[in-house]
Formats: sequence, structure tokens, C-alpha cells
Amino acid sequence: MRALLIVLGLLAAALSGLVAPVPAAAVEAVRVAPDADAIDLTPMIERYRSDGDLVQISTAPGRDGIVRRIAVKAREAGSRPDWIVFALTNSSDEQIERLLVAPHFRLVGSGLVWPDLGAIRIAAITASEGIRPEREPSPDADLFQITLDPGTTVTFVAELASPNVGQLYLWEAEAYRQKAARLLLYKGIIIGIAGLLALFLTIVFVVKGALIFPAAAALAWAVLAYACIDFGFFQRIFPLPETAERIYRAGAEAVLAATLLVFLFAYLNLNRWHVRYSHVGMFWLVFLTALVGLAIVDPPIAAGVARISIAALAVVGLILILHLAFHGFDRAIMLIPTWLLLVAWVAAAGFTIMGRLGNDLVQPALIGGLVLIVMLIGFTVMQHAFAGGPLAAGMSGEAERRALALAGSGDVVFDWDVAGDNVFVSADLEHALGHRRGGLGGSAADWIDHVHSFDRDRLRAALDAIIENRRGRLSHDFRLRAVSGAYHWYRLKARPVIGADGEVIRIIGTMTDVTEAKSAEERLLHDAVHDNLTGLPNRQLFLDRIDAALSFPAGDQPLRPTVIALDLDRFKQVNDGVGHTAGDQILLTIARRLGRLLRPQDTLARVSGDEFAALILSETEDDRIDRIADMLRQTVSTPITHAEREIFLTGSVGIARHDPARPVKAEELLKNAQIALTYAKRLGGDRVEAYEPSMRQLQRGDRLGLESDLRRALDRGEMRVAYQPIVRLEDRTIAGFEALLRWNHPKLGPIGPQTFIPVAEETGLIVDLGVFALEQTALELAAWQRALEVDPPIFASVNVSSRQLLKHDLLQDLKTVLARSGVLPGSLKLELTESLVMENPEYAAQILTRIRDLGAGLSLDDFGTGFSALSYLQRFPFDTIKVDQSFVRELANGRPVILRSIVRLAEELGMDVVAEGAETESEAIELYHMGCDYAQGFVFGEPMSSLQARRLVGAAPEAA
Repeated sequence: MRALLIVLGLLAAALSGLVAPVPAAAVEAVRVAPDADAIDLTPMIERYRSDGDLVQISTAPGRDGIVRRIAVKAREAGSRPDWIVFALTNSSDEQIERLLVAPHFRLVGSGLVWPDLGAIRIAAITASEGIRPEREPSPDADLFQITLDPGTTVTFVAELASPNVGQLYLWEAEAYRQKAARLLLYKGIIIGIAGLLALFLTIVFVVKGALIFPAAAALAWAVLAYACIDFGFFQRIFPLPETAERIYRAGAEAVLAATLLVFLFAYLNLNRWHVRYSHVGMFWLVFLTALVGLAIVDPPIAAGVARISIAALAVVGLILILHLAFHGFDRAIMLIPTWLLLVAWVAAAGFTIMGRLGNDLVQPALIGGLVLIVMLIGFTVMQHAFAGGPLAAGMSGEAERRALALAGSGDVVFDWDVAGDNVFVSADLEHALGHRRGGLGGSAADWIDHVHSFDRDRLRAALDAIIENRRGRLSHDFRLRAVSGAYHWYRLKARPVIGADGEVIRIIGTMTDVTEAKSAEERLLHDAVHDNLTGLPNRQLFLDRIDAALSFPAGDQPLRPTVIALDLDRFKQVNDGVGHTAGDQILLTIARRLGRLLRPQDTLARVSGDEFAALILSETEDDRIDRIADMLRQTVSTPITHAEREIFLTGSVGIARHDPARPVKAEELLKNAQIALTYAKRLGGDRVEAYEPSMRQLQRGDRLGLESDLRRALDRGEMRVAYQPIVRLEDRTIAGFEALLRWNHPKLGPIGPQTFIPVAEETGLIVDLGVFALEQTALELAAWQRALEVDPPIFASVNVSSRQLLKHDLLQDLKTVLARSGVLPGSLKLELTESLVMENPEYAAQILTRIRDLGAGLSLDDFGTGFSALSYLQRFPFDTIKVDQSFVRELANGRPVILRSIVRLAEELGMDVVAEGAETESEAIELYHMGCDYAQGFVFGEPMSSLQARRLVGAAPEAA
């Protein structure tokens, strides 16, 4: 009867033309042995997709070798289902009965993205001959009773209810039932263990309300729910339709990922201090919670994202645990074995869902492994369940706090009850910041809100380190906000108090107001990298910003750093004409004008006396940079009104552009701009020049010529010694002179020491120049002393270079000069800079002692600008300290703190003090009242010739 229906259906379809039959090749038959318990038919099946509700199949060859054609019609007319075909052969002489099993859900090969969450696989099966397969009831698989007559080959055509068939097995009925019974026992044991574990952790949570226990209990309940759904227990208790089962399965995976995330953050205690971790964790948790809702709409997508989240959480959690364990966090150390097992479980699950592991026992084994992981987690958190001691509830009175605060030194008591999360500070701090009594108390999170936003993370990290390490002392500076809105700096010195369980129960110590010291430190830091006059970045800060600009990736085409150097033409004459104070005002005006022309991303700096430099990052096109440079030049040319008259200035500008093809360092880029500036000055000034490599070659040629001329300068009599007066502040009499070398070049005119001294240092000519200066000064000093007999005698200072100090002939040269000149002992002083002495302090101490024994005085130049230690100062036989002019400049700012300290230090050591750079009468008066002995500067006279010096001290011009 069924064959007749098949033939009639085929004829009807052919006549109507509504169906396009899909021909198929003959399939290979699988031999079924009577003693075979199970046969995996998955690799033997052939899949077909039809264009209608009818499929044509070529059967496997029968006993007679004939291949027949059959047509099978779908259960629902007009549908387009997928089909699978397989053939079975019974070559024995007895009838064989088997169960055809197609599981609804298999983790193996289910997929990571858009996973297969299970469904009814086979809607109906048609046999080419023999007994029709009958469906048997089963909640978790499609079961069909298959009967094979002796010596027959039967082809089976199965209409699929879903596109995929994860697995197709042919089981001997009794073997299948025994296997199902064994798995049922195993599943029952696993679910029983998971249920007891979840119930036990819930009871612990009720007893101890810390966050770690509900997190662990929630994870245990999530694993229990996942196991019940995966093992089919939930479906047996509450029969569910196919769509609802997929929703529950996807939701269970999302809840498992969410509870695992909550446990990790709660166990590692990251929710207290690690704000960034908390934000990331909260966002992740909200995202996973949203997946539960997504599971209702699209279960495969929700399950895929949940699986990816579990894998990511395992990897990120392992990195975080190892990081914290490396820093000594005990909780992280104890969690390492469990988490490594979790990572291994995630890897095995990944291989399973991708089909790499295909054994039938893998899926229940993974569920058992997950329950084992939760059990290990339960054991790990149990040690924290009943921790604590009597100390956690005590020591809260005022007397105990004061007793513990005696361990530190400060003004304000700080006490944080970690277990109760309550912070206490003394009323003195609340009063100082304008808060009401108890206004700064409360939880740690509320107290941290009063800390400056820039200091919160560092303070959290410092306190967190104390809690994690459970030892050590804390010394941390931070800012607290007053009611008025102002911030005060405080230094917290504290230590932890450990409870009976080994955990930190309190952190207690003292807080000291360090606002004044911090303000002084900030001023010093600012002054170290900024110009004192204009407030602009100085040379070092400017070079640092060029370095930062050059460190950007070479592929960043929009960024092309350009340095512009600008120098005022003939500013020395203007400065001499209007005075140094007015000159400073002019420089300040120029700096303000130039700053208004640049954009915020650009940098303007003062790199030397009247030289400015700009780092241009806002523009990259050459013509626009040239326009900016010309605007800077024109701004300098704008008249400046001073003392009811206009002062006209011009400026020379040099441009150096960064070439990514030929990268240079920051110092080199600035040097290129200065070379272009020098070239502009040589062309008459008041112009803009861009750097070209030929300019550097020209400068090197000039340097070689300068070196050649310098070698012959002494023989030609071009060198002379100028003398700048040093005045005794008590009676304004001439106490001595500082000898300064000057070079009058026959072609270039006067050349300053800043030009030829570096050349002399490099070539070694500085030794001959130093001996020349020493001899000339000694002869002049002898003439002054013969003409002016005063007590103490007039003195003269001569600078000594590093090459002279290291040269063994210095002592012999000095001995010869002293013998020939006949100057009074100690009146011819050798000046050495602080940095020079500290290059080799042991050797310097020996040489200086021998110099003093020869009868020469010793003066320490530029004191305070180097890096010497005060302990070394007592070892060196100096009799005079020369204070650098930068400290004298502080008199105008009203902050001569360092200068006053230097004067007091010199007085204690029995040394004379000479202040350099005194330019006004008011500075001279203030230096005298401060206790300074001597001073030199333009207010007392500029460097003069030997003839002028003799007239100044009253010696006859012809005296020798």
C-alpha cells in the first residue's frame, strides 16, 4: 500500500509540474553485524536539499545487485525540508532489530558562534522495503525502531526537522538502555553534589554576610542549573517545548559567565579600591545580564557571546591573578590552582564544541569537571568563612587611638577600621578644613571623595598594598579639599593592625600638614625648568618638548616639528643705554608679544639672554611656517614705549625643519635653527633665514679660522686682562678685582670669552691663556699693593679651568708667579667652580691644599649652582665663597631664602662671601644688611683696563 502511494505521488508531481525532483546517486550500505552493540552512522549518511516537498533517491544495490529509484514525499505539502539517506545491510540469516538514535543536543561540534542549542532532528523515516521504522518516546533524542530482515539491504530516507544532525547512532536496544542507565546514575551523582555544594555555600552566606560568600553561592547555583538543563533533569520535571529549552540553555550559559565574573571580582577584593577594574567589571556584568534577555529573542547569539565571555574571563582572570600573586596578594596565590583548572576546562570545552573531541563521554565529563571546580572554589573561600578575632570589634575608643598614634609623628590622628569600613580623623583636621564635627568620617569611599581627583588612585593603591601585604609602613602625600574649595597637602604616615586571622583589621597613623613645603617644592620645580624673568620654558624644558615631539611615530604625517630661533639685534647697546632693569622689562614685553602669536600646541621658550625659540607643531606647510617666522620678526620691530620714549628693536630669525628622512636629536635641531639665526645676523640682521647644510659647513670653517687665530693671539699681543672691581660693602672701598680675559681680534674686533673660551678648552690653549692671566694679574696686584697699603691687603681673583687643575705644572707655574711678583700671601686668589671641584673631589682636595701652602688664596665660584655636598665643603681649604648672580636676582622677587642661608653658612665656616651680579643700589644695601662681605656688579663698575684699575686704587700708571 505504501509503495502504491509513493508511485501515485510521483506520478502526480510529474503530471502537475509543481515539483522538480532531485535525483540522487546510490548510497553505500553499512553492514550490521548481529553482535555489534553500537555503530556510528554519522560519517556514512548523505545529506540532500530539495527544492520542494519530494525527493528522489537511488537505493543501495540489493541482493540481486539492482539499484532502484524511490521517491519520498514530505509530511507537509509545500514544505522544503532537508533529507539524509543511509543504507543498512543484514548479511546474516536472522532478523536484526536496532535503535536509531539522533540526540537533540550535543556539545560536541555545537559551535562557538551561533551554536547549535539542540532541536528535534528527524521528523520521519521511510524505508525502501521491509518494516516501517517506528518512533519511540524520548525527551532528549529521536529514537526509531529499525528492523532488518535476513539477507536484505534497506535504504532509509529521513526527513529532517532541523538543518543539522549532530550524531546518528545505531544501537542494540539493551546496550543503549544500559548505557543510558549508567549515565543517569552519573548525572544524578553530579547533580546531587552540585546541589549540596550550592546549599552549603548558601548557608555559609547566611552565617557570614561578606560579599565573597554570596558570589560563591551564586556560582554554585548557576553550575547546578546548567547541569540540570544539560543532563535533561529540568526537562523531565518541567516538560518544555523545543524553543523554550534552547532559551533556558542559552540563559544558563549567560548566567554562568556572569556569576563567574562576580565571584572573581568579589574574591580578589577589587571592588573596594581598583576603581578601573570595578568599572570594567560592572560594564561586563551588565553586558552579561543583557545576554539573558537576548536569549529570549535569539538564543544562539546569546549562547555564543556567553561562551566567548567565559573563555575571555578565564584568560583575563588568570593574568590578573598572576599579577596580584606576584605582588604578594595571598588570596590570588590560593586561587591559582583552581583557576588553572578552570583554564584547562575552558580549553577542553573549546575543543569539544569545535569538534576536536568527539567522545560521547566528553560532555558529561565536562559537567563533572565544572562541579569539581566549584567544589575547589568552595574549599578556597571556606578559610575566610569564620575568620576574625576579638581585636576587630575592640580598640575603637579615643584612648586606644591616641595610644596607637604615638607610633607616628604628626598633628592629626588617622584611623581606618577596615572590617567595619569606617574612617576616623581628629577634630583638628576637620576644623582646619572647615568641616563640621564628623564631616570627614564615614566609609573609605566617602572619605576618598574629599581627596583631589589626581591623588585618589595613588592613595587607593597605597592603602590597597598595605591590606594585601599585611605589613609595612605607609608614607604618602595627597591633597584634601577644604569647605572653601582650596586644597591642602597632607602626609599620611600609618601602619596596619593585624587581626587573629592574619588579615588587616585597621590602618592607623598620623597626618601632617605639608602644604607650605609642597608649595616651596613646586616653586623650585617650576623655576628649574622656567625662565625667572619671563616665566617661559628654559632651554632644558624646551629641548625636552622637542624630544617629545620627535618621539611621535614617523608615520604620523600631520606632525612635523619646526624650531624657530629669534635673537634681538644689538640688544646689548640698548641694554647699556636704558639700564638692565629697563632691559628686563623690554624682554618681558617681547616675550608677551611673541606668546600671543603662537597656538596652544606650540611652545615659546627663552634659551639665553636675548634669544627666544619657538617649537611649532600647529603648522606643517612651509609657507605658513615662514609666515609665522616673519610675524615674529615684525612683532619685535614694533616700537616699545619706555620712559616717554620709543625704543626700536630688530630681530634675526632662523628656521630649522624636522626631516623624517634624516632624523636628528633635539639639541641638533635647535642648533640648526641657531646656525640659521647666526647666518641672518651676518647678512645684516632683521631678516628670516631657513637652515641649510651649507650654513653648518661655513660655521665650521669660521671655527677653524678662530682656532688658528687663537693659537697666535698671545704671540701677537692680542690678549689682555680686564679687571672688575670687588667692593667691600661695609665702607664701599675697593677690596679687590676679578681678572677677566679679553681678546681684541685684528679683523673681527673684540671677541667675548663666551666665544673663544670653549675653543681654548677644546684645543688645550686654555692652559697657556691661564698662565698668561695669572702672570699679568700677579704683576698688577703687586703694583696695587705697593701703592695702597691697607689691611687686609687688596686682592685679585683669577679663574682656573679644568685642564689647568689637572695639569701637574700648575703648582710650579703658581710658585714661579708668586716668587716673581712678590704679592702678599693669600691675596692672589684662584677661582674654581663648584662643578670643577666635584669632578674628582679627592684629587682636588690634595691640589687645593698644596696651592694654599704655596701662599695663594682659594675662592669657590658659582656656589649653589652645582651639586656639591656640604660635607665636602668643609674638606676643601677655600677662604672665599662667590655666590652666583641667580641668587642675587631673587632679592627683587622678595625670596632671598637661599642667599641668606649661604651667607649664614659661610659665616659659620669662617669664609668671606662675594655676591656677583649686584646691579642696583638697593641690592647692594640689602646684601650688606644680610651680612654679605663683598659684592661685584655693574653698580660698582664694569670690567676695566689695567690702567683704569691702577687709577681707581690710586697707583701711579707707571708703577710696575
